[in-house]
Amino acid sequence: MQAEQEAQFHEFVSARWSRLVRTAFLLTGDAHHAEDLTQTALAKAYRSWRRVSRSDNPEAYVRRMLVSCNSDRFRKRRVAESLTAAPPEVARRDEAVSWADERSALLGALAGLPPKQRAVIVMRYWEDLSEAEVAETLGCSPGTVKSQASKGLAKLRTYPGLAQVLDGPERSRTSSAGQGGTR
Repeated sequence: MQAEQEAQFHEFVSARWSRLVRTAFLLTGDAHHAEDLTQTALAKAYRSWRRVSRSDNPEAYVRRMLVSCNSDRFRKRRVAESLTAAPPEVARRDEAVSWADERSALLGALAGLPPKQRAVIVMRYWEDLSEAEVAETLGCSPGTVKSQASKGLAKLRTYPGLAQVLDGPERSRTSSAGQGGTR
């Protein structure tokens, strides 16, 4: 790789590392797996940086590599992982703890989704990509994105830990007091 292209790649990685790791974390549910997954995708991007950098949207190109590497992870290794719905210690209920419970419940619920539904939910609702952008990233039709999102959201709504946190009395109090966010 030429020095100029290598500098472009390093600039790309510096600017987008945290966003790619966050996306990978949402796909994997584990910080260590997320960093490994991001490194794997970036290593593949480095090898073909000339092609990646010439694309209309290099970040979308690398994000697709990230999703593909995550899918490969499931094909290669079928190790069962069990995520807990709640932390083992219970602290007093304040806004920070409530937020942590919501996040923990959401991550547990995301971990229970099949990989394609999880990828669609993460990219569509967390990364705030349009249906067309998600479809392009995943290499499928917008209709598939819509159906996978619908099925994924339906499963998330039935996840008991998530429903309990979102519908619990602490959430209602903070929302009615004007301190909480929207659902």
